[in-house]
Amino acid sequence: MSRFFSRNFAALTPYTPGEQPQDKQYVKLNTNESPFPPSAKAQQAAAEAAASLQLYPDPTCRAIREKLAALYGLTADEVVVTNGSDEVLNFAFMAFCDNGAIFPDITYGFYRVFADLYRIPCEEIPLKADFSIDIADYKGRKETVFIANPNAPTGIPLTVAEIEEIVTSNPDRVVVVDEAYVDFGGESCASLVKKYDNLLVTGTFSKSRSMAGARLGFGFACPALIADLETLRYSTNPYNINRLTMAAGLGQLADEEETRRNCQAIMENREYTVAELKKIGFSVLPSAANFVFAANPHIGGKELYLRLKEKGILVRHFDKPRLKEYNRITIGSREQMEALLTAVKEILEDDFQ
Repeated sequence: MSRFFSRNFAALTPYTPGEQPQDKQYVKLNTNESPFPPSAKAQQAAAEAAASLQLYPDPTCRAIREKLAALYGLTADEVVVTNGSDEVLNFAFMAFCDNGAIFPDITYGFYRVFADLYRIPCEEIPLKADFSIDIADYKGRKETVFIANPNAPTGIPLTVAEIEEIVTSNPDRVVVVDEAYVDFGGESCASLVKKYDNLLVTGTFSKSRSMAGARLGFGFACPALIADLETLRYSTNPYNINRLTMAAGLGQLADEEETRRNCQAIMENREYTVAELKKIGFSVLPSAANFVFAANPHIGGKELYLRLKEKGILVRHFDKPRLKEYNRITIGSREQMEALLTAVKEILEDDFQ
């Protein structure tokens, strides 16, 4: 770092995104992207929007807020639209954490980064031995609660009833539920925002709606919480959604049937992959996401990750002590999963020869 870098951030450890190597073509199963392209309607809408790039986008994001509200049974003033769901999470840490933050010790890594960035005291609560969340740990807290549901990198979900228990037990603190992966078998808590004024639900177009490259996210909450988030949005970047992304998002929302088909295909590929991995000795956590978390007793997680990379297949490895024997594997197309399984079998067979 330079000698000019602020002391406020000198000790900050930034978030480490998944690899995006450019050296060759990989079967890319490391960043939970969709194997399917955006819908034709999304692509066409973005192409048409390109003719107006000389103009600023609508800072209110009115059209997409109204479309999301209609889809989820909300009103437009219960929706905020952001540059990826990371941005609404960023705003939540800025807005609601004067009394600190709590989240699992194994979860989305950006929570700890945001807490450190804003010097927010935080507690990381250990997951249970089976990697699930004990909701009792999050009841009656003085801090703001952040829960990814389904959790990442484990893929294990909580039910809406369990989330509601956490929300009702913390009436004077905001509970943030990050639903980046909810469309692959989880249960959304979006409807609960009409019932509770301390719930913020976040979501993204990156996973189920095939728009990771567009950076489009959203948050659902009561109008007062949304107004808080909008205050921060307008104080940092009111034009946070560009014209192409906004148009593509509207086009994608106009094709929810295709989104549901894609999610169904991914869920079917997930169940197929889990069954095949178990046949060759893997333990796999129960997942309601577009990835699985898997370990094999005959090969370490890092070694498997490296050997798969040599074969042109990327998965995600984490070096935390409880996670080091596991790899997170994105569920892609059937062809991609077959390529993964073939490579894994070759690696294991080589070790037994």
